[in-house]
Amino acid sequence: MRRAIAAHLESHDVTRVIYGAIIGLALVVALESHPPTATQAAAAVGGTALAVGLAEIYSELVGAEARTRRPVRLAQLRTVATEAGAVMLGAGFPVVFFILSAAGVLDVGLAFTLSKWTGLGLICAYGFVAGRLSGSGVGGALLHAAAVGLIGGALIGIKALLH
Repeated sequence: MRRAIAAHLESHDVTRVIYGAIIGLALVVALESHPPTATQAAAAVGGTALAVGLAEIYSELVGAEARTRRPVRLAQLRTVATEAGAVMLGAGFPVVFFILSAAGVLDVGLAFTLSKWTGLGLICAYGFVAGRLSGSGVGGALLHAAAVGLIGGALIGIKALLH
């Protein structure tokens, strides 16, 4: 488990998961102003995660062919698809809460709340870990986590004030 976490933290997947989480968080906050049903929210979040992932694959492949002036090989396609999977995971994670809500396990309001705060928690956790791995003490890492969490926190805070 430690090796898998270390490998993940040393990969570009971290940036892609964070990017996806911010997209997912923004979508959830936007949907909350006129809350859909849990099933509709799950479809919107899942569909958005898929669309962002496919856009990531498409843009990477076209960019690679334009840069190299060569067709993309299967190994490159696998790499790009794996990287896009990290974006889809980050953006699509809130779908779990809406599926639970559609199944009657959670109220849809709680699904929105959990989606927002777990997204923010994920962004902050990555910020903390990055701070620690870059040599900061706990206080510096907490500051780092707070700084990167400001984007998600501002989004949630603005939404809370306007709702």
